[in-house]
Amino acid sequence: MAKKRKTTATTRATPQTAGRLWQPRGFGALDPEKRRALAGAGGRTAQAMGTAHRFTVEEARSAGRKGGAAVAADREHMAEIGRRGGKNRGGPR
Repeated sequence: MAKKRKTTATTRATPQTAGRLWQPRGFGALDPEKRRALAGAGGRTAQAMGTAHRFTVEEARSAGRKGGAAVAADREHMAEIGRRGGKNRGGPR
């Protein structure tokens, strides 16, 4: 038998909170321009503090190689990709 879940004051809708339960909070509540401005400010701050990271061409190439090797190592996955590609192309003509 499933346990009955207790209803607490924090999960119960009251007349004061009933209309606010569905509203977005945090960044979701901001309009897109304000969100973009805040994100940009955070990026500039990270750059100024030296904690931000930008990939060099070599780092990006190395990361891509690692990801590709990890995917290619799964033979079942690669076989499935090949099957789907053959079916989508229309098979033998």
